[in-house]
Amino acid sequence: MPDDDLAAGGARSSVAPAQSPADGSQPPRRRIGGEVLLVLGLSLGASGVYSVVRIIANLTAEGGVAGATARLNTSRSPRPNVDLTLQLLDIAFALVPVVLVVFLLAGGTAGTERLRTTCRRIGLSFARPLPDLVLGFLLALVIGVPGLGLFVLGRSLGLNAQLEASGLASFWWTVPVLVLSALRSGLVEEVIVVAYLLDRLQRLRWSVPVVIGVSALVRGSYHLYQGWGPFFGNAIMGVIFSLVYLRTRRVMPLVVAHTLIDVVAFVGYQYLAGPLGLT
Repeated sequence: MPDDDLAAGGARSSVAPAQSPADGSQPPRRRIGGEVLLVLGLSLGASGVYSVVRIIANLTAEGGVAGATARLNTSRSPRPNVDLTLQLLDIAFALVPVVLVVFLLAGGTAGTERLRTTCRRIGLSFARPLPDLVLGFLLALVIGVPGLGLFVLGRSLGLNAQLEASGLASFWWTVPVLVLSALRSGLVEEVIVVAYLLDRLQRLRWSVPVVIGVSALVRGSYHLYQGWGPFFGNAIMGVIFSLVYLRTRRVMPLVVAHTLIDVVAFVGYQYLAGPLGLT
């Protein structure tokens, strides 16, 4: 889950080649590289840079990483209606890079049919709702439970910051906003770091292991502000998610899994942090 203030031998045989836009055109490699840097600079790459600065600041501060606090879903205003408005605006504008990468994957053409074809090509569709939900739920279990254990272990070893997954007051809109925030994270991270980045890096003719490694490192980088545990945990998650995507060519199960994990984290913290003594 990225910071609110800014915004994964047998596998190779199952990898389908990156597909070109519908008109058969393919941008030159130099242009693809520049495009990737611009997309990341406007989205999760910037989050990664800020996270690197933050963990360096935490490492050099009194108390180190363990003495720092990473806050998600913070309140934007003491006035409930203004806070709700700002929360929804934050979520909406954070999704703009997702629309941008779908546009770019479609060859820079805004035609409705071309965009729909591109969404179907990367599996960002409701064509297989039940299989996507089942696979997403299984991935959430495989990633979420060990991930929680890794975070607790890292926290006990002083490798992680204290994580406050929700700082919102309790209003009628709190849970819906937290669910939308989780969905936002799922869409932004999986569409950009998996579907888009894997497509573009394969077009640069990078090997599959390198492509997966870069995607995983990018994912881990923008979680560094939470500490070393979330960095490694999310990098491992990135490897697994990339392998699943390369085999299925569907990003929707990854979005489902990511959203479920974050909903449990956000809503669970909102209502259980106090009783469990986490605040």
